[in-house]
Amino acid sequence: MFSPRILKIATALTSRAFSVGPVCLQGKAPDMAEGNSHLLVTNVRNRLRQIVGASTNWKDHQQAMAERASLSDHLAGSQSELPAKTMKDSEIEVHLPLGTQPSLREKYLNYHNTVRFGRILEDLDSLAVLICYSHTWNKELDRSPLSIVTALVDKIDMRKNIIYPDCDIKFTGHVTWVGKSSIEAKMHMTQFHDGAYSPVLDATFVMVARDPENKRAAFVNPLKLQGPEEEKIFQQGEINKKRRVDLSTASLLKVAPTAEERTIVHSLFLNTLDTKTVSFRSRILPPNSMWMEDAKMKGLEICHPQERNIFNRIFGGFLMRKAYELGWANACAFAGSRPILVAVDDILFQKPVEIGSLLLLSSQVCYTEGEHIQVRVHTEVLDPLTRQHSTTNVFHFTFLVEKAVPAVVPQSYGESMLYLDGKRHFNETMKSQ
Repeated sequence: MFSPRILKIATALTSRAFSVGPVCLQGKAPDMAEGNSHLLVTNVRNRLRQIVGASTNWKDHQQAMAERASLSDHLAGSQSELPAKTMKDSEIEVHLPLGTQPSLREKYLNYHNTVRFGRILEDLDSLAVLICYSHTWNKELDRSPLSIVTALVDKIDMRKNIIYPDCDIKFTGHVTWVGKSSIEAKMHMTQFHDGAYSPVLDATFVMVARDPENKRAAFVNPLKLQGPEEEKIFQQGEINKKRRVDLSTASLLKVAPTAEERTIVHSLFLNTLDTKTVSFRSRILPPNSMWMEDAKMKGLEICHPQERNIFNRIFGGFLMRKAYELGWANACAFAGSRPILVAVDDILFQKPVEIGSLLLLSSQVCYTEGEHIQVRVHTEVLDPLTRQHSTTNVFHFTFLVEKAVPAVVPQSYGESMLYLDGKRHFNETMKSQ
C-alpha cells in the first residue's frame, strides 16, 4: 500500500479544487434543440431491453430471461443462412445533451467540474451493444435471439483532454468488421463547443454473439462492403484481429520475455543491489523511485441487481467505470497531481460477473516513463462460501501528469513481468498517438 507521504498528498489533492478548463459558453448544439427526434443516451438501455425482451423490474426481468430459451429455434445453423448487412445498416447517432438539458449533468459531473469519464465508458459499452444489434436485427422477429456481450475493448484513444460538463455530446458509430460470431464496432465521440463539434475520443470494441441463454457462440450476419473506403476499414479490422492474436501469443503468461526484456529486468535488479554488501538479498531503492509493492490500491464492490445488464449479469460498463476510477485514484496518489487519461488499452472480459458477487479490484502502477503512468487494474470475484477467486477482467490505462514521476521498481520475478507487460502496453499506446 502507499506510504504515509503519498497518502497525505492524495488527501490534500482531494480536499482542494483543481484548476479546471474554461467554462463552456456555447455548449448548446443546434441539432439537439427541443423537437429534434434523436436517440438520447438515456434511452439506449431501454431500446436494448425492447430488443431482447428484458424488463426494468427485477422479478419480471428474471422471468423474461428464462423465457428467452425458446428463441433458440430462430438461431441460424450457419452464417450463410443470414443476409449480408452493410456498414450503413448499423450506423447510429446518439446524443448526450449536457448543454441543452442541464438536468442530466448531475450524473456526469465530477468534483473538478469536468465529465466523469467512467460514465462515458458505461455509455460506450451500451452503444457498442446497440450497434451490433442493429447489424444483426431481423425485422420479422419481435425479439432478438442473440445475446450480444462485450468480449474486449480493443482501444480508446483520447483526442481531447477536457470534456466540458455543460456542452452537448454526440456519439456516432457502426460495425467495421465481422467474423463468424464476433463483431468489431468503432465509435466516435464529439462535443459541441464554441460553435462547432470537435473530436473527443475514438473507441473500438469487440463484441461476441451467443445463444439466448448465453451458453454457446451464435452466428452473426456477414458484412457486405460497399466501395474502397469500407474495404479499407474492414482491412483495418483484420489487422486489429491479427495484432490481438500476436499479443496473446507473446503474452508473458505463456512465453518467456525477449532477450531485450531480460536485459531490462537484470539491469533493474543490478540497480537495486547494495554496493556495500556482496549479497543478492540486500536490496536498496534507487533515487527518485518507488517499489511496485508501494504503488497499489485496492477496492471492493458488492454487485447489486441495480447494476445488471439486459442478460441478468453485471453490466460491463459498470465494471469499466469502477476499474477506471480506482486506476485514476491510484495514478493520482502515486504522482501527487491530477492525472489525465491518454488511452484505454486491451480491456479483456474473461468471465461474466454474477449478481451478488463480491468483486475485488486491485490497481497497480506497473510502469512509468517521464510524465506518463501505466496502470493495470485486475478484477476478480470471490465466492464467500468456498473462498475461491476467479479473474473476470484485466484493464490497462495510460495517464499523463504535469511533471515527471518516480520510476517503479520491481522486487520479485512476478513484479518484473508486470513491469514488462506495462511497458509493452505503454509502447503500443505511444505508437498510436
